[in-house]
Amino acid sequence: MSGVSRRYRPDRPIVPELASGAVIVHRPSGDVYLLHYRAEDRWGLPKGHVDPGESLAAAAVREVMEETGFHDVDLGPEIAEVSYRFYDAGRDVNVHKSSVYFLASTTERTAEPEDTFDTAAWVPLADALGRVRYESDKQVLLRAQSHLAEAPGAPIEKREGKG
Repeated sequence: MSGVSRRYRPDRPIVPELASGAVIVHRPSGDVYLLHYRAEDRWGLPKGHVDPGESLAAAAVREVMEETGFHDVDLGPEIAEVSYRFYDAGRDVNVHKSSVYFLASTTERTAEPEDTFDTAAWVPLADALGRVRYESDKQVLLRAQSHLAEAPGAPIEKREGKG
């Protein structure tokens, strides 16, 4: 993120942001899909802003499709919500961001990541935990791991990206 400093500034105004995304699991390998953010040199999960009037589920499906290029994504249950604050120097505001994550799956292996990302990878979940930088991303991956362990082989329901 250009113009973003993670250091929160209590003297600046604050704006809320809501995002939705997913931990994408490849059927049948069980690998998870990570994106590498070029500008920040970090690995992360697909997610993005929820548009006004849009549901969290619809936003997750839309953002996954936009950021990865996958066309066949089955969205499962909500698995985590994380919140954090940071200062956005470009806008001279603090941001209080809440991100909701779902478990999702696909049979696709080949993706076409957006230009924001310089690379992407399918990796075993244990390896993904070592690649992500932020503790909040690790917690989301651990929740996905826990959910998958509780219901191994359980199908993830197909949800439409509308509404």
